[in-house]
Amino acid sequence: MEKEITIYDIAKILGLSPATVSRALNDHPAININTKTSIVTKASELGYRSNTFASNLRKRKTNTLGVIVPRLNSNFMSAVLAGMEEVANEAGYNLIISQSLESVKKEIANARTMFNSMVDGLLASVAYDTDDAGHFESFVAKGIPVIFFDRIIGDARFSGVTIDNVKAGYEVTRHLVGQGCSRILHVTGNLKRNVYAGRMEGYKKAIAEFDLPQDESLILVTDLGQEAGKAAAQYLHTLPARPDGIFLASDVCAVSCIQALKEIGYVVPGDVAVAGFNNDPVSQVIEPNLTTVHYPGDQIGQVAVKTMINHLNGHSSIHPASSIILDSELIIRGSSLRKKKGN
Repeated sequence: MEKEITIYDIAKILGLSPATVSRALNDHPAININTKTSIVTKASELGYRSNTFASNLRKRKTNTLGVIVPRLNSNFMSAVLAGMEEVANEAGYNLIISQSLESVKKEIANARTMFNSMVDGLLASVAYDTDDAGHFESFVAKGIPVIFFDRIIGDARFSGVTIDNVKAGYEVTRHLVGQGCSRILHVTGNLKRNVYAGRMEGYKKAIAEFDLPQDESLILVTDLGQEAGKAAAQYLHTLPARPDGIFLASDVCAVSCIQALKEIGYVVPGDVAVAGFNNDPVSQVIEPNLTTVHYPGDQIGQVAVKTMINHLNGHSSIHPASSIILDSELIIRGSSLRKKKGN
């Protein structure tokens, strides 16, 4: 392999001291502008690369944050990461991003890689099958801050950034009841995850408040993918007492459900009112447009990184067991409007 160019090589070629070269490359104001220009030009010409790893070892700071997400092919996660990048870039931090692919085994490997990469802090949204925070223990032991976002772990040592999923689930269900639905099917995800458990809790709260049937056959746990949406439509069709409303905890799942319902012969929302969650772009492509919950992904990303960087810079502290709860918004569209305004 070709030998790396060092400041000593540059100094020897230019007949300068290594200290002068080092100061010039670090834009020290004491170095004459002509000398600085000469050094920077020669460094570029020779292909010099600053050894940031060694520098970081000395400073014990890398200005790098690790981010673990369940999957990258998600509009919501894309928005979260865009928000994170915006704040991190402004503050002079870099992000190392990895995905668990909804596997705790992969998530454990990701966490180990982040730890070995000496990240200053870790931001994580956990996989479907993560049961505990054991693989984040090494960060706690080293005093490296960890913030969970969206999918958080109920562990008193960690804080998180999310929305009030119980409130959001309640508002969706209450809206469907207000549209005349009396038998509402709820299609959810893995209930280990706070986001789905919360949305279901909100659904149940509204069902109880309006004295509707507390029927376990009206709760369907799936992976919330496109096939799950099709299966939900078929499931609804087979129930003896058919639901007149359906609340799916994902827009992607909801859209495929609407398509399948139409193929079977149902009218949406006349026969079945449908609502989703996340306000994905696909919610405005389906006809009728999908009622959903706007979940501020970019804001979640921004707040998570701001909180982390403020903590690292000593401007504020991360309080374990206290989560930052952001607002969500119910967006009512044609897929659930069975009653016209004024009726």
